[in-house]
Amino acid sequence: MLAMVYPHKTPKVVQRLFPDIVWRCKAGQKKLYLSFDDGPTPTITNWVLDCLDHFHASATFFCIGRKVNLHQELYQSILYRGHAVGNHSYSHFNGWTTSSKNYVRDVLNARDQIQSKLFRPPYGRLRPGQYKELSKHFQIICWDVLSGDFDPKLDKLDCWGAVKTLTEDGSIIVFHDILKSKEKLQEVLPKVLSYFGARGYSFERINFECSTLI
Repeated sequence: MLAMVYPHKTPKVVQRLFPDIVWRCKAGQKKLYLSFDDGPTPTITNWVLDCLDHFHASATFFCIGRKVNLHQELYQSILYRGHAVGNHSYSHFNGWTTSSKNYVRDVLNARDQIQSKLFRPPYGRLRPGQYKELSKHFQIICWDVLSGDFDPKLDKLDCWGAVKTLTEDGSIIVFHDILKSKEKLQEVLPKVLSYFGARGYSFERINFECSTLI
């Protein structure tokens, strides 16, 4: 089974074990890659888009198909405002507890709503068979830094401290544009954009030029 490591930083050894998964992007260009999972969510995603605009930042939104189906205008707004999108499945199933047949079918069903060759597994959990089949259709994108904004055990300072400390040139950073993350997201995201922007970093969309670091 494939799994992300929580909390916060995906160890290099895990990245090396699965080199065909994109964990981070090329270093040496002072670029960071913000990503937002589990949306689109009315009011929250709108706020994120406004915040990114304010800092002239680009990002990648890994969307859930059933939410895109409900919030088409918001999904189109993500694209219209210059951001990338990725497939985060239709129903947000856990790969470890879902049959491979049903899991793969659910992800492929989301292609009707989400036009992207990028896929991020919900919870970062995939069985080998699911990984093998989905790799035929998608570039699988995971992460280098997990903010923990979804975790009720963490406060805003924990979240900010983790991202500030662990982010490196080329890092893919995960936030969540959902109600559960709202309070921490609204506190931490502007700090991340301001802090790293002041240090000369730009915030870019994830694309096929991203590569793992070994």
